[in-house]
Amino acid sequence: MKPPDEDVIAATQDWLVRAVIGLNLCPFARAVYAGGRIRYAVSRATTPEALLEALAQELRRLAAADEAETETTLLIHPDVLGDFLDYNDFLEVADALVAELGYEGVLQVASFHPQYRFADTEAGDVSNCTNRSPYPTLHLLRESSVERAVAAHPDTDRIYRDNIETLRRLGHEGWAKLGAGAPAAKK
Repeated sequence: MKPPDEDVIAATQDWLVRAVIGLNLCPFARAVYAGGRIRYAVSRATTPEALLEALAQELRRLAAADEAETETTLLIHPDVLGDFLDYNDFLEVADALVAELGYEGVLQVASFHPQYRFADTEAGDVSNCTNRSPYPTLHLLRESSVERAVAAHPDTDRIYRDNIETLRRLGHEGWAKLGAGAPAAKK
């Protein structure tokens, strides 16, 4: 049985609060979350083609939205691209869509997945957890927001290294105890 949209969103928000903000994996997320400027959209697409349509709709919506109200969107898609390799391949299609819609330099897509794996890591490496979310998720960002965040942070290259250190200190057991990154039905 598929979890209802509100449970999908709740699990994602829990992960955002506990992991992304709680572990400071993204030092820019706290203000956007506290300001209520995140849109949570659940796509019930079951094919990559249908997800691409949902992505186009959400890109257009974000581009048209007032940034003071919606700065970023999390497009959560629990019913498609559950396999990380398929998801990873889809990211090229997503980037091509951004360009096709004329949003290159305006919007970008970041990626989170329950099986996320960085190219230079083993599947079981705890550092992969920095991008592991309860459900496959496309994070739509405004380039202007990214530029402001980078300009305000003294050393953005340090964020990635700090995240790896944090996850290695925490370890798999600590990550599991945190309770973030698992769908509510599996907790």
